[in-house]
Amino acid sequence: MASILVICAHSDDQIFGPGGTLIKYANQGDTIHTVILSYGELSHFWLQSKVTAEMRIAESEHADKVIGGSGVTFLNLKEGKFAKEFKHKKVVQRLSDIIKEKKPDKIFTHSLDDPLRDHRETLKIVLETLDTIKYDVDVYTFNVWNIFNLKSNLPKLVVDISETFKTKRKALRCFQSQTMTMITLLWSVYAKAFFHGLQNNTKWAEVFYKIR
Repeated sequence: MASILVICAHSDDQIFGPGGTLIKYANQGDTIHTVILSYGELSHFWLQSKVTAEMRIAESEHADKVIGGSGVTFLNLKEGKFAKEFKHKKVVQRLSDIIKEKKPDKIFTHSLDDPLRDHRETLKIVLETLDTIKYDVDVYTFNVWNIFNLKSNLPKLVVDISETFKTKRKALRCFQSQTMTMITLLWSVYAKAFFHGLQNNTKWAEVFYKIR
């Protein structure tokens, strides 16, 4: 049994990115814990922040049950202000405590070349935290908004998700508030899984790049 930690910016990133892989790991007995840096209040800017946060927490916890996760922790950073707030709100310390408690064997987080700034800042926060506590762990990155990656110089982790892709889709349906995101991204979930599967002689696959 291994401890797997996924650290992401928003409440659906852990499913869009490594969802199929997390399900596969959970099915084989590994412990999956998710850390989400923001509540994603800007997704429903016309609502009170508390209302949006409660909605997105509930969706995340529902999805976590679907994938067989062991829990979700939110760190309450404001979208678009990660770089400014993560030191002010002592996020490094809070994240350090989580890492020390969970003792992950693998960490999955965002890629540095993801076009969304909050995703890139999430990676920086993860790496700075690991450096601060001198925790040695394999770190794998995933893309949410990029369709194809050209990181041929980095080691790859390829995971066959043919048996878990259906459950990944079920987990994505938990995020009923994210209609526009689903319209924008859902097709790419299929495209990437199919493309990676085609490259690796399987039906569906997810690919990650090891940066540590």
